[in-house]
Formats: sequence, C-alpha cells, structure tokens
Amino acid sequence: MHIQDNTKTSENLHAAFAGESMANRKYLYFAKVARKLGNEEVAKLFEETAHQETGHAFSHLELMYPPSELTVEKILELAVEGELYESNQMYPEFERIAYEEGRMDAVAEFQDQAAESKEHAAIFEQAAKRFHALTMVEKYHAGKYQKALDNVRESEKVVVSELKEIA
Repeated sequence: MHIQDNTKTSENLHAAFAGESMANRKYLYFAKVARKLGNEEVAKLFEETAHQETGHAFSHLELMYPPSELTVEKILELAVEGELYESNQMYPEFERIAYEEGRMDAVAEFQDQAAESKEHAAIFEQAAKRFHALTMVEKYHAGKYQKALDNVRESEKVVVSELKEIA
C-alpha cells in the first residue's frame, strides 16, 4: 500500500484526506444546525459542499489505497486495524488527557467511542472470518466443478478417439 511508504507525500495525502473528511462531517453538522434554525437554503448549501468534500477525500484515498492493490481480505484487515487503534490507543489517550484537563464530558465521549470502536473491530473480524470460510467453500466447490469438467473433457477425448477409429 502506498500509505505505508513513509514519504512526505504519503503524510500529506493522509492529512489532506483527514481535512476533507472533517470538512464533510462538519458541513453535514452545519446543515443540520441550519435546518433546525429554519434555513433550508443554507442547509442544502452545506450538504452540497459536504458531498464535494467526500469526492475530494475519495480521490486522496484512491492514491493512498490503490484499488488494484486491494482485496476483500485487505480492506477488512485495514478496517480492524483502524478500529483497534482507536479503541486501544487513540481514545484511551484522549480520555486520559481530557481527565487531566477536567473535561468529564469529553472523558465520557471518548469512553463511549472507544467501546463502539471495539464493537466495530469485532464486527469486521467476524466478517473477515465469514469471508474466509466462504472463500474456502468456494474453492472446494470450484475444485469439484473443475474435476467434473476435466472428467467430461476426458470422456469427450475418448469418444472422439473412438469415432476416429470407426471412421
């Protein structure tokens, strides 16, 4: 993956993706607030811009994680890795700092998010296990079908050979 190449460009792509992603979420939040405040036109403006920010974020992601280098197994692995980082490192550290600064509201938020990230990791891990099991089943069936096809082809060769002998 390009994201793991530890270059300044990779770092910049990561930062650009984070910025575009945050802008998307922030603008969707602003749209929600504008709508609550009774201004549908401004709400729609923020939603449209948020959609554009998503497009920018996806462009960065395609450079960071080229689709040609991804498999279902790899994207599940990356998702588990990200969720475990959040639940085991990021949120606990954020919680510690918030506690030191007396921000109990943030402490509770970080605890909740860490627990949810742990749940997400478990869901992705289960999906990876199911996908692996399905892959094994598919390989088993593909092997059986290939063997049956090989038998048919071998039978056809025998029939053709026998027809040539008759002719």
